[in-house]
Amino acid sequence: MHEPTLVNWLLALLTATSGAYCLARLRHTSGATSPSCTAAAAPPRTARACAAPGAATPGSGAAAGLLARESDAADALMGLGMAAMAVAGAAVPAAVWAWLFGVPAAAFLLAAVHAPAGRAHRLHHAVGALAMTYTALAMTAPSAGHHHHAAALGAPLLTGALLLYFGGYTLWVGSRLLRTPAGTLALGTAGLPQACRLTMGIGMFAMLLTM
Repeated sequence: MHEPTLVNWLLALLTATSGAYCLARLRHTSGATSPSCTAAAAPPRTARACAAPGAATPGSGAAAGLLARESDAADALMGLGMAAMAVAGAAVPAAVWAWLFGVPAAAFLLAAVHAPAGRAHRLHHAVGALAMTYTALAMTAPSAGHHHHAAALGAPLLTGALLLYFGGYTLWVGSRLLRTPAGTLALGTAGLPQACRLTMGIGMFAMLLTM
């Protein structure tokens, strides 16, 4: 990923499109909560918690709206960030990547610790932001002149753990997408957000493979 190739440009196009779509959803969820957004964005435990509108409790609507906005903001950052990394790579200083993704990662971790509701949802986005930070720092590390210098700088065990996580997440989102009823892959429904998150999961997995 140090020199833009056709694969990198395709990855950038897909992730940028997903990020832009999440930004558009963020504008809508800031005024009205979409239950499908929170359910599609979160891991299974959180998705079940917001899947039944009839089970709402006082304050649950506001909490669901907050989770939906957090999800859209995190997905937009991840999608657009992956697109920038696929094209720019090591051209951007490491400190920029560290602040861009490290701060949201810390914020999601703190929110997960202090707010039990939506904990799995926030931990997932924290892992995503930390993975972006880790990948970016490895990409921008000083080169020793070897083509695979990032592999020596990255931690193999951490890279493997992240590969397992995003590989499993991609399979889970893909299985949910396959179970989406026919005809629901229209803008604003549950199908397209899941397709966007599937794209970003695959993109993160592909980026980790380059390390």
